[in-house]
Amino acid sequence: MTSISPFLTFGGNAEEALQFYMSVFPDARMVNAQKSPDGSVLFSGTFELGGQQYMILNGDAHFKFTSGFSLFISCDTQQEVDDLWERLSDGGEKGRCGWLKDRFGMSWQVVPAGLGRLLGDPDRARAQRAMNAMLQMNKLDLAVLEQAAQSA
Repeated sequence: MTSISPFLTFGGNAEEALQFYMSVFPDARMVNAQKSPDGSVLFSGTFELGGQQYMILNGDAHFKFTSGFSLFISCDTQQEVDDLWERLSDGGEKGRCGWLKDRFGMSWQVVPAGLGRLLGDPDRARAQRAMNAMLQMNKLDLAVLEQAAQSA
């Protein structure tokens, strides 16, 4: 099958972004990199996060990310949510319902893995209570969401 990879064009700071992502995610790895002709900056490359490969290009300042594209992180533990939320939003912007923008303008969704179970609860009243609680949060807290779902 033909492979499909996200292609991220940064506004002149691709190398800085790559180093940042490599420091945040322990499983991140550089697949390949091409430097500018004088060897001073990363021109393009491929890196991997969570088993997904991303292509990266160092564009100029007019390249900007929008929240119409985001990277979704399903976290196994609340500690992972807490850690990634703080690290990715450092120098960026914290949003609502688990969304944030990092210092490079990339949008991320940092979500506890149990959220889907709560929002998909067959008891629609419980699911709605979880949804209402989520809509009040910035960083998502699974224990608070579970408690809200159970309270009647």
